[in-house]
Amino acid sequence: MALTTSLALPVSSSESDERSTVAATPPLLSRGIYSLFPQYHPRGSMTCDNVPRVCRASGSPGPDCCRKQCVNVMTDNQNCGQCGKKCWFGQACCGGRCVNVMYDPKNCGGCNKRCTKGCFCQFGMCSYA
Repeated sequence: MALTTSLALPVSSSESDERSTVAATPPLLSRGIYSLFPQYHPRGSMTCDNVPRVCRASGSPGPDCCRKQCVNVMTDNQNCGQCGKKCWFGQACCGGRCVNVMYDPKNCGGCNKRCTKGCFCQFGMCSYA
């Protein structure tokens, strides 16, 4: 159940003229508290190209900045070893290099998954078939 109340007060003609001019220009608070701080832009997001140390914060995907996004160039398939270097299908970024995890015995099925000595890697599995 909600209750609403309103209060009506008589207004003289001089007060109504004053109110109409005040209403035409928005008060400071209607623009928000951040209008007092010109260097702060609340609608603009904080990106790593403006503030690089954002990528070193805890919970960040990685310490490197590529195209306004924090990434780890040692493990990111879209930025492997450097910004913009993409790994092909069937490859993964292992230590900053694109490796074929389907046939590489040192990275069989994923990074640093070694096949035992004498085994081979095929289709991402050690000693398949």
